Order: sequence, then structure tokens, then C-alpha cells
Amino acid sequence: MRLKVNGEEREVAAGLTVAELLRQLGIESRYLALERNRQVVPRQDYATTVLEEGDELEIIRFVGGG
Repeated sequence: MRLKVNGEEREVAAGLTVAELLRQLGIESRYLALERNRQVVPRQDYATTVLEEGDELEIIRFVGGG
């Protein structure tokens, strides 16, 4: 299945959830916001949101600094 993640095409297994994709990418979900097809996905829904062919995801990581 093909997705676009932060503007980059990716091939992933069908039936993958947001949480599983983040694990595969090695991204900690604690400090990020995720948008799927221009809709924010609440963190509590990551494990139940199943990705579909052609989904476009934007992953925004929060970085602290001063």
C-alpha cells in the first residue's frame, strides 16, 4: 500500500495503524502531532486508526529549546 508521509512516498503493509507506522519509523508518539488527510488524529486514536491506500500524513515533532 502507498502512503505519503511528510511529502515522501512510502510503501507499507496493508492494514497498518498509525501507531504501527510510527513504531516502524522509529518515532516516539509522545511529543508529536499527526495529521491524516488534513485532519488531526487524536493521540488516543493512533492504535485504532487504520491507514488506507493514498493517505497523506504530516507528522510534526515538538522540539524544545531556548
